[in-house]
Amino acid sequence: MIEASNVKKNFGARTVVGGVSFSVGKGEVLGFLGPNGAGKSTTMRMITGFLPLSAGKITIGGYDIEENPVEAKQLFGYLPENAPAYQDMTVAGFLDFSASIRRLSGKKKADAIARAVKLCHLEGVLHQTIDTLSKGYHHRVGFAQAILHDPPVLILDEPTDGLDPNQKHEMRELIREMSKTKAIIVSTHILEEVEAICTRVIIIDRGKLVFNGTPRELQEKAPQGSRLRVTVCASDDAPVRAMLEKLPQVRKAELLGKQEKSVSLAVYPAGAEKDLASAVKKALDEHKWEFCELYLERGRLDEVFRSLTTSDAVEGKEGAA
Repeated sequence: MIEASNVKKNFGARTVVGGVSFSVGKGEVLGFLGPNGAGKSTTMRMITGFLPLSAGKITIGGYDIEENPVEAKQLFGYLPENAPAYQDMTVAGFLDFSASIRRLSGKKKADAIARAVKLCHLEGVLHQTIDTLSKGYHHRVGFAQAILHDPPVLILDEPTDGLDPNQKHEMRELIREMSKTKAIIVSTHILEEVEAICTRVIIIDRGKLVFNGTPRELQEKAPQGSRLRVTVCASDDAPVRAMLEKLPQVRKAELLGKQEKSVSLAVYPAGAEKDLASAVKKALDEHKWEFCELYLERGRLDEVFRSLTTSDAVEGKEGAA
């Protein structure tokens, strides 16, 4: 549904986005990450047709965003960060206006507005002017206008910004439900959002794509990687480590801590982690070593993000986040 091919953006002599390529298909939620100044917001603005490309090509549902902008833009709903709205309009008036410019009328318009109001829980503020709304409700109104015409593509910039924990949960559930029939891009700074709703992740740094894969693959790039933590009832760690390191599933075992009658170890997989826990448990049982904890620690996304992004550049005024 979305294809970006070797997309570039220059502001004068400065290259802000330097040849980024990716695609998003129906049923995918793509998490788009990057530090401030990395070119993320500039890329989002090119995808939506807000900024012209310096080079490359972007298509939405097969339509070139520059050659066929109307056809392309009909296919997506866009929630920008700090979504603009007419502050003196009521919520109902703004949604009616938004539906009209999407060429909805009559019963289709009424049904579309009713559906968006229900999905975004706006019933209680329909007749308030937008300037009286909290940040969270303002954001919900922006999301409602993005989904009014039930587009096959959603482009969401910080969709949970300003929402309380309950509202964030509701928004994430809504995105997950919509992803069954849509292609969705979520630009976010919140790493827990990646784990909660994204099926794939791309990270941009210094205008270049530095990662494209699943959240699990991103976790596996953590400096420490995924590891098994086990606490064994033993006074000496050496024989336990020696036994574990003989297992084909184990790359190494290292001591994390020692108590009077127990030792805690970190066990690193030699390959895929899926068989590690069962192999370690079986070996401990065979050697009659009791253990009081055994669990898999995933790589931390914030560690991976820091290791992949080193940009200290700042996007200029034209492309600032």
